[in-house]
Amino acid sequence: MDLKQQVGKIDSLVEKGAIVDAVKTYFADNAHTSDYGHVEMNNKAQQVRKLEDFTGSIKNINSIKHHRTVVEGNVSDSEFTFDFDMKDGSKIHWHEIIRRKWNNDGKIINEEYFNAE
Repeated sequence: MDLKQQVGKIDSLVEKGAIVDAVKTYFADNAHTSDYGHVEMNNKAQQVRKLEDFTGSIKNINSIKHHRTVVEGNVSDSEFTFDFDMKDGSKIHWHEIIRRKWNNDGKIINEEYFNAE
């Protein structure tokens, strides 16, 4: 398994807005996630539900920009900027680093989100 290739595939899905598909495809069942708002999910199913709820509240994806990715060992760091209009009239602009730890099967076992602004 070529980790750089795996990371490129998931980053491509995220940049296209297929965030739920990215999780369904690349997360291990026992994957743990945490964000800079201190929200934690303890498995893939929880993360899928969270992201389905979130993406369902998006009115318009203005842009998702992938800036760069670094891969070292079994860890990748991908930098993105997200710009969304939400159905409730609010706007979301996130500039974040997504740190992923991967297992030997090419699945994410831990994903953390860091505010890059």
